[in-house]
Amino acid sequence: MPDTPFEFSQIFAEEMDISDPLVGFRDKFHLPTLKGKECLYLCGNSLGLQPKTVSSYVAAELEAWAQKGVRGHFEGENPWVFARKPAKPALSMLLGANPDEVTPMNNLSSNLHLLMVSFYRPKPGKYKILTEAGAFPSDQYILASQAKFHGFDPAEALIELHPRKGEHVLRTEDILNKIEMHSHELALVMMAGVQYYTGQWFDLEQISACARAKEIPVGFDLAHAIGNVPLELHKWNVDFATWCSYKYLNAGPGNVSGIFVHERHGHDFQGPRFTGWWGHDEDRRFLMEGTFKAMPGADGWLLSNDHVLGLAALQASLDIFQEAGMNRLRSKSELLTGYLEFLIQKISKDQSTLQVITPSKPTERGAQLSLFIHQGGKKVFDQWTEQGVVADWRNPNVIRIAPCPLYNNFTDIYKFGKILENSFRKFVEK
Repeated sequence: MPDTPFEFSQIFAEEMDISDPLVGFRDKFHLPTLKGKECLYLCGNSLGLQPKTVSSYVAAELEAWAQKGVRGHFEGENPWVFARKPAKPALSMLLGANPDEVTPMNNLSSNLHLLMVSFYRPKPGKYKILTEAGAFPSDQYILASQAKFHGFDPAEALIELHPRKGEHVLRTEDILNKIEMHSHELALVMMAGVQYYTGQWFDLEQISACARAKEIPVGFDLAHAIGNVPLELHKWNVDFATWCSYKYLNAGPGNVSGIFVHERHGHDFQGPRFTGWWGHDEDRRFLMEGTFKAMPGADGWLLSNDHVLGLAALQASLDIFQEAGMNRLRSKSELLTGYLEFLIQKISKDQSTLQVITPSKPTERGAQLSLFIHQGGKKVFDQWTEQGVVADWRNPNVIRIAPCPLYNNFTDIYKFGKILENSFRKFVEK
């Protein structure tokens, strides 16, 4: 690809696309239309696009069901009793984990509750949870309800991290200082990997190291991180994590989640956990024994049998990730997001009307820029929608733009820049 500096021109964008080693991957996805025209889809941080192979992957399982019925659990190329296993190599690659440290299961909220049963073990004087202020509402609800379940007042149990006055994102040193300051009363550090509203990618390695040094369990919600930014959960000694698969992972609306449990817990876990049939030793599962023997690794947290059709859709996307490789995806993501930032800054100029609140450093963000609109933000967003831009509005005044490297290209970003230029003049500069 040509080196930056970037240029606000169609020729430049087209040249970038021609030299893009991942250019062909766009054709692997269905691109939505609006009013009969192809959209500028910049919303993969909310719902990723459908891989064209999903229908054949799911159809294969439907055919197995039609032809084999219950025998499909044990017969065929992918017996349903092992349906989760093909996902493990790709999930391991995306998470920086060993295959036995990950497993696809349930949904994110259910998984976070299950993991907190095991890793949030509060006691009088040491019961508090550190998290970022403005975490995604489901995480806020879960953390508060877990504290309340254990008999603690959520208003006292939750310690929220706020940016400094006049800033929009957290400084890593402030997070670490907060852990140090409250280490005597913290029972858990639980944060997002990438913050949904600002797009900030937290320094998970430093946060984990700081918490672990104080013997505080640490976990992350990776809903906006997996498939978006490179992760090394095993190396960083993260205790646990969970995610969803319908954002950057492109597995379809509401599809199967997954968990990571570090091997130091998965192979010698002495703490409590809620158990189910599918987490029992698979070599003895169908003996219908009454005494539970956990499977090694993350599989020991499984509850019920695998979601076969959902896993088929997930696998279609994971196979694309394996082919593309996270290193190449990350390189393109940095360029796409950098080009988007360049155009926004060139067009807006005056930050009193529009401000990018996502960090400028690529090491502190993924494939997302959050635009803080000081004037006429919803009108701007609605106009973009009318012109075929699919983005994401978040109250009170942020528009999230997510250029995903698997299916977005530089021409998309250029076209968005032209729309931004026109709408900025019409609505913001009045």
